[in-house]
Amino acid sequence: MSRLNGRRTEAREQGLKVNVAILGAGRIAHSMATTLVRMAADPRYADLVAPYAVAARDADRAAEFAAQYGFPVSYGSYEELLADPDVDLVYIATPHSLHAQQGIACLEAGKNILVEKSFTANAAQARELLDVAERTGLLCTEAIWTRYMPSRALIDEVVASGEIGEVRMIAANLCYPVSRKARMTDPALAGGALLDVGVYPLNFIDMVMGGHGATPVERIDTSMVPYETGVDAHNATTLVYADGTMASATSSMLVASDRDGAIWGTDGYVQCRNINNVEAIDVYGPDHVLRRRIEVPEQLTGYEYQVAAAAEAILDGRTECEAMPHADTLRIMELMDGIRAKWGLTYPFE
Repeated sequence: MSRLNGRRTEAREQGLKVNVAILGAGRIAHSMATTLVRMAADPRYADLVAPYAVAARDADRAAEFAAQYGFPVSYGSYEELLADPDVDLVYIATPHSLHAQQGIACLEAGKNILVEKSFTANAAQARELLDVAERTGLLCTEAIWTRYMPSRALIDEVVASGEIGEVRMIAANLCYPVSRKARMTDPALAGGALLDVGVYPLNFIDMVMGGHGATPVERIDTSMVPYETGVDAHNATTLVYADGTMASATSSMLVASDRDGAIWGTDGYVQCRNINNVEAIDVYGPDHVLRRRIEVPEQLTGYEYQVAAAAEAILDGRTECEAMPHADTLRIMELMDGIRAKWGLTYPFE
């Protein structure tokens, strides 16, 4: 058990913070490091979290990373990080295919984990990782930032208010030209558009539908165009829910898109600008006249919300975060498994 799990009062009395370590030193790790440094300087978070350590497979690279962001500790191996008793929370910032193995190693070493999306490469790995989390009693949560952002609650409020009537259709897309990145095209790393960018449209739809599997999916119609390595280059999926709601999700690693999310109701609709980090929420009437624009609060980087949620959960002794409970993570992984099964796409390690 971590030194802080379930010890909020003790931590506050002793001035202890949740020490965050980053496992991996790639692009997303730099984004998290920037976030942690800004959180440490922000009165809202300064007493909650501390940027503490980074681990990479190369000691020089880790040391350079730590020096760049002012982290006090760096390690040239993941094993050294896991042996450090002062690490409270590990942010796993490696390719999807490594998340389960590394997450289990962290939990077995007594470390809470915040696992970058997608949570694992498939649902079987997700179940294995969540089983270890349950056994160890440690926090294990997926770092899909849109689940934790204030924009989620703002969208939920519009839908719940009935302002656009009854929601009957949803559409979401996210496309970036990122095929030049090896992790995106390599089947051995669980590459492809679906797990990296396609997970966002699926989560957007799931959040609008209320999460928690309240309304089950009855039918999936999907297709994809393969990249030369066999993974999906781009894809389109239609989900039909038990209540008749229809939703479409599109993603690609070859092209750029508007990244919009749309929620269509019987008395109007909502347009969300950039589902990967919602910038504004426009509410329209059935006459297509803009009723109002909802601005999204200014943020540090957007990653701070998931870090703060994880830190608060650790101090409260919780094993999951309310914004992204284990059941929701597993359901999305099962959904992506089902989509890939319809394509006939499997990874070499499956």
